[in-house]
Order: sequence, then C-alpha cells, then structure tokens
Amino acid sequence: MAFAALDLHPTLLRGVADLGFVQPTPIQSKAIPIALGGGDLLACAATGSGKTAAFLLPILNGLLDKPRGTTRALVLAPTRELALQIVDDLRGLARHTPVTGAAVHGGVGMGPQKAAFRNGADVIVATPGRLLDHFQYDYAGLKGVEYLVLDEADRMLDMGFLPDIKRVLRHIPTPKQTFFFSATMPPPIERLTRDILRNPAKVALQRKAAPAKGVTQAIYTVPTALKGALLVDLLKGEEIDDALVFTRTKHRADRLTKLLNRNGINAERIHGNRSQAQRTRALAGFKAGDHRVLVATDIAARGIDVDSLGHVVNFDVPNVPEDYIHRVGRTARAEATGKAFTLVGPEDESDMGRIERAVGAKIPRCKLDGFAYGATPEPPLEVPRGERIAAIRAKKAEDRARAAAKAKRKAEGARGITQGRASSGPAASDDASGRPRRRRYGKRR
Repeated sequence: MAFAALDLHPTLLRGVADLGFVQPTPIQSKAIPIALGGGDLLACAATGSGKTAAFLLPILNGLLDKPRGTTRALVLAPTRELALQIVDDLRGLARHTPVTGAAVHGGVGMGPQKAAFRNGADVIVATPGRLLDHFQYDYAGLKGVEYLVLDEADRMLDMGFLPDIKRVLRHIPTPKQTFFFSATMPPPIERLTRDILRNPAKVALQRKAAPAKGVTQAIYTVPTALKGALLVDLLKGEEIDDALVFTRTKHRADRLTKLLNRNGINAERIHGNRSQAQRTRALAGFKAGDHRVLVATDIAARGIDVDSLGHVVNFDVPNVPEDYIHRVGRTARAEATGKAFTLVGPEDESDMGRIERAVGAKIPRCKLDGFAYGATPEPPLEVPRGERIAAIRAKKAEDRARAAAKAKRKAEGARGITQGRASSGPAASDDASGRPRRRRYGKRR
C-alpha cells in the first residue's frame, strides 16, 4: 500500500514524499483509515513504528478546511523532548499547508508560550503539568479543541499523570475524537482508558511487550563494581559509532558521564535536573555526532528520536519490563536494525528474569574478550541508598548533639554571670551608700 491510497489531502502527501516516506508502516496503514472515519482509537504498536504520523496525518487532514486562529487539536505527551519531537514531525508533514503547531512544556519561561494560545496555534503539544500552569490564566482557554491525543499513553497513566489528565479534560470541551497511542497496553492501563475513550476502535499490533524485530539483544554479566570499566572497554573495542546509555538515577548519569569522558569517550548526559537548554544542546550534539555517547534516565529519554541509532546500552537494568521495551526501542526504529546491550550484575538477575519472561525469550549471555573480570573493584558510581540514609541520619544526630552542647554551655555561662553578680558587694567605683561615684576628668588640652 502507498500513502496515496490512504485518502489524504494532496498537500499532506507532498509533505510525506518530501520526508522520503514511500509506504506507510503497519500501524499507519491500519490506524489512519480508522481515524479518518471519525471515531476514537486505541492503538498499540512498538516504539519506532511510526505512531506519531499515524495520529498527526488524520488530524492535519481534518484541520485543513478549518478557519485559522483557534486551537483545535491538543496532544499530551509525558516529556519535553517528546513534545518537541512531535511538533518537529508536525511541521515536516504540514510544510505545504497553513496548519501551525506549538510545544508547551516546562523547563523554559511561560512567556513565549502565551503566544501559542493567544494566536490560536492549530495544534498544541503539551506536557500536562505545564498546560495546567497556563490554564490558570484567561488567555489559555482551549474551547475549540476537537481532537485529543495521549501519546505514550501507558507511560502517561502509569507514571501518575492520570489526575493531571483528568484536570486537563475539565478545561476543554468533549473532543470530537480522542486517540490513545502507546508502545505497550497492559490490561490495567487499558481499563483506565475506558473512562476517556468512547467505543474506540482498537489496533493492537503489539499486545505483548516485545522489542522491535530488528533489535539484536545481548546480556553482559559482570560484577556490579566493574560495570563502568566494562562499558569503557566495550565502547573502545566494539565498533560502536554512537550509543544511548541508560542509568537508573540522575546522580549515576552524572557520574557515568564523567567516567566516560575521563577515559577519552566523548559523552553528554540528559536528565530531569538539567535545564531545558542543557537538555536541548545535549540531544542536538548527540544527533550531530559531537557526542559519541548520550547518558540518560528513563523519563528524560522519552522522545529521543535519533535516526539510525546503532546501539542502546542498559547500564542499569530497569525494574519494569515495559521500560526495557521503551529503552531498546530507541534503536531499530522504522524497521531498521540495531543492538541493545544490558550489563547485568548478580543483584540484577531477578529483574532480568522478569524482563525475559515478559518478552517471551531468553536473551543471550556473553562475555567481553580480554576484559579483566577479576580486577580490583572500582569505587561505586553511587553510594547505596541504605548507606546514604544512614550517613544522613548520623550527620543530623551529630548536628543535634553539637547544638545541644552549645546551648548547654551558653546556659551555664549565663548562670555563672548571674550568680557572680548576686554574690559580689558594692563595686569599687561606688561610694559607701552604694551610689556610683562620679568620674573626674582632667582638663582637656
């Protein structure tokens, strides 16, 4: 099937052709006709399968004949990066149309985003929290919204965004169409969609969590304290042009980035503690090839879309199988191929077992030739949580003891002064009556 068979407006087909797309992906060929038909849609397909165009093209097609100046489509996304990526895709697809789009997200000032509301950008792509910030002001009314999209729906709901989403829904009219697009759709999340979708058509190309077919997976078993050294040797010895490396925490992302740079591997990091400008520069530098490695946490990595990304490395094993799917889905996008390596320490085996059961396959174990698995352990990237808590408690106890001792010394000193005054007789400068003597001064010269 070609895109021309999907009954899209000619100007959109020109945009698709300019982007080099010839045939729709499976999710696009199934979802677009349903969406053009006017009903709600619940779609599930692998990360990198083309879901963004699958909901943008029907929306753009419906907006072409609408008057300008009113926001008619709202797309909710869990992260800033994903919101920016969706707007970038929209502008590419709509390049031959008058349709406009704008991103509304945190990490930047609200001022420049006000224009999107005041001017009525046709499509607003927003993170829920920042959108609610704008809803406090009159200029942010979205009374003309006809299309609502939840992208990464499983993550949006599973991460605790549901209360914010429900608050957003109270600020907009009931949409004409609502689309849920997601890489995975476990039953508990699907049940939550029933509160929002109305008799949706379902496209379930991937009901069960599984990486894209083009991903070659491998596990490197290694002592936890040697993970950093193994990653350095892996990057130096393997033919890896670029790699997206995942860590469990922001602190570990910082430490790992420094370790890689110390060993001559150009790396940058992206996580929630970095400003939007820093995150944008890091991602742009990685895409441009200025940084060979981008170290990221799960949340910050949502929306990272790098053409032909060759490798994903799980430095830390994710606790949730769905996170593993999303991570490795950053490579082998759009039916390309890629490799995903996971560094597994002894304490990671149980989490890795859950991931293998979820994907329904045993992932091959391997060892890196020439690596010193018996080397002296390196200092940990991060002090274990229990030790950090114990150290914090000990420091607080020490501070309290020091403050108590200081207060005691001060109180004892005050009592000593009072007792001294009470026990002393008239001061030497007083006369016999106890009145102070006048001091006589000599003549000034």
